[in-house]
Amino acid sequence: MNRIRPAAVAGSFYPADAPSLSRHIEAFLAGTPASSAARPRAVIAPHAGYLYSGPIAARAYAAIAPWRGIARRVVVAGPAHRVYTEGVAIPSAAAFATPLGPVPLDVAALDELRALPWVETSDAAHAQEHCIEVQLPFLQSVLGDFELVPLVVGDASPEQMAATFEALWEEETLLVVSSDLSHYLSWTAARSRDERTAQAIVRLDATLVPQDACGAAPINGLLRLARGRGLAARALDVRNSGDTAGDRDRVVGYGSFEFVEEARRDD
Repeated sequence: MNRIRPAAVAGSFYPADAPSLSRHIEAFLAGTPASSAARPRAVIAPHAGYLYSGPIAARAYAAIAPWRGIARRVVVAGPAHRVYTEGVAIPSAAAFATPLGPVPLDVAALDELRALPWVETSDAAHAQEHCIEVQLPFLQSVLGDFELVPLVVGDASPEQMAATFEALWEEETLLVVSSDLSHYLSWTAARSRDERTAQAIVRLDATLVPQDACGAAPINGLLRLARGRGLAARALDVRNSGDTAGDRDRVVGYGSFEFVEEARRDD
């Protein structure tokens, strides 16, 4: 791969020109309610086109606004949609490009991850993958400067994902899991299934399957990590494409969740 991984879905999943992209994100964030005072250690955010999932993703990104000036590194983990990945795929690039500018990668951290037996270097897995890319303009808008650790996840087990996240856990590191929820159910069926999935996430029940969430593998890893680290999960917004911009016959579910330290939880 080129040392800078070019944006693959700019102009389709989100606007390709910087002014328009910034206006869209600002509008999404302006429409979110005030977040709690707690600073989440991790969030789950959807990764569909902004027209469909942008308002729901904005809830997660409004919650991490307190990280601005603190987050040195952001780990973004999402499911492989384009290229089969057995475990976790990392790139050889030094930066990911977006219309808002390049995001540098934490190359040292990626080098350390290569020691894990389930981690492979695969530029092909990252080249056309959207699940990480669509999170970056939100992160750039909310956080400013940071280094990225991008993880495309395949069939990794909850234990492997928890160990991967644990290897990256530092006080100045934010974890973002990129995932949609149910796919192509009716609006009514999706509402029911996604509510059960949301309840499982809040319980830290690491038994999700891909039918619950395409990012079940990284979510399950996050839930195991959260149990071990004493984090509490809260659902911020759970809706679907029938609520935002699509029809209600076949919808995709979206959810935003935050994970905060129990002692700092603001209920």
